[in-house]
Amino acid sequence: MRREYTPVVIPKENQEKMKEMFKINQFNLMASEMIALNRSLPDVRLEGCKNKLYPDNLPRTSVVIVFHNEAWSTLLRTVHSVIDRSPHTLLEEIILVDDASERDFLKRPLEQYVRRLEVPVRVVRMDQRSGLIRARLKGASLSTGQVITFLDAHCECTTGWLEPLLARIKKDRKTVVCPIIDVISDDTFEYMAGSDMTYGGFNWKLNFRWYPVPQREMDRRKGDRTLPVRTPTMAGGLFSIDRDYFQEIGTYDAGMDIWGGENLEISFRIWQCGGTLEIVTCSHVGHVFRKATPYTFPGGTGQIINKNNRRLAEVWMDEFKTSFISFLPVSVTKVDYGDIATRTALRQKLQCKPFSWYLESIYPDSQIPRHYYSLGEIRNVETNQCLDNMARKENEKVGIFNCHGMGGNQVFSYTANKEIRTDDLCLDVSKLNGPVMMLKCHHLKGNQLWDYDPVKLTLIHVNSNQCLDKASEEDSQVPSIRDCTHSRSQQWLLRNVTLPEVF
Repeated sequence: MRREYTPVVIPKENQEKMKEMFKINQFNLMASEMIALNRSLPDVRLEGCKNKLYPDNLPRTSVVIVFHNEAWSTLLRTVHSVIDRSPHTLLEEIILVDDASERDFLKRPLEQYVRRLEVPVRVVRMDQRSGLIRARLKGASLSTGQVITFLDAHCECTTGWLEPLLARIKKDRKTVVCPIIDVISDDTFEYMAGSDMTYGGFNWKLNFRWYPVPQREMDRRKGDRTLPVRTPTMAGGLFSIDRDYFQEIGTYDAGMDIWGGENLEISFRIWQCGGTLEIVTCSHVGHVFRKATPYTFPGGTGQIINKNNRRLAEVWMDEFKTSFISFLPVSVTKVDYGDIATRTALRQKLQCKPFSWYLESIYPDSQIPRHYYSLGEIRNVETNQCLDNMARKENEKVGIFNCHGMGGNQVFSYTANKEIRTDDLCLDVSKLNGPVMMLKCHHLKGNQLWDYDPVKLTLIHVNSNQCLDKASEEDSQVPSIRDCTHSRSQQWLLRNVTLPEVF
């Protein structure tokens, strides 16, 4: 068995078998099984973290790990890393919640194995497939530690991971803390340090995203990277929270299904209802990041996540839910998101702040359009086609396609800064006659500055003094930029445009 954290290389003769085994869990199971359950890991902490001292009387934690058909090796490597790299005086118990696994080795053999471990570990079974949210609620309800630490079932904790998390909660029980999430390769199981210079955010469609820590947060910490980062959202898989506080703020929304959106919902709730959410940069936990999920979702992944996101938008986002809904296809906007009366009552009981406060005070860098002249489709007068991001990525050309009126990829905002945005990308032109690219918004105007004339209906790229035009004959799905001619092909209708407007 390998004890190193370096990449596992599978011999050529085993490559086909490796590919077949990969499909089982959507990671390299063969590589994982070649690695010891208690392998060594690098100390990836900042130097300033290694000498920090923590109080002796830290609260004890219950560690809750939910699994469904998890590989034996990754599940138990998670358990062993918790036991081996945590002071046992701080470990109340480890609770493994089985969300209706079908694999025999996760039944009696698992129970027999964990009985022999040196800290209390118990296996709790869900009666039926319930999903991460409800399975975590089950584990939390059975926990007895002052703190609950949630981990995914394919993690590895590093030296000194636990004490800095518990120390923050001891200082303020309303602080919810996450470690830096290091990367365990799904292909080679190499262990790679995560960055202390990123924090959690979200895009227009309420997908969690990592973004660079902004200068204002660097300034608040006076440049000390060993101090915790205040993060607008958490990834959701790994965090610690005071058990009583978890109950006080409403645990998880039990009306959400399976998985997805719960991390943003609890993040919004923590901040809006008087808590603090941090990434503790002196704590590192590795996580196997998969490119696809090996599990099926009743009703389909998209439908479940859309329902969950609608719930959090309806309860927590106030008037900004309209922006989110406008980015969704019409079919999704009609999804049944269930009864939210208990969650809105919780918000009133806790006297939580409005979402506008969250955007202004906690996440002013948010991609959610707050100050804009227009939000919706941008339609060409001559062709009746609309700008469309075509689900393309950064550094790709913006598209143009038949207007479908269903939001989604055809939603653009013309902002108060005179940017044309689709999510966190802005239309950018760097030379005469194009092309029109989608690049990260830099808020420095320049190549991303556009003037809209509501009388002439022209969108003028200020730097080049050229006009946005219909698609060229060479490429019928890409708008062009040309010298302004006042032709109908250079006229654009912006949905609900209001000019001028005072912000």
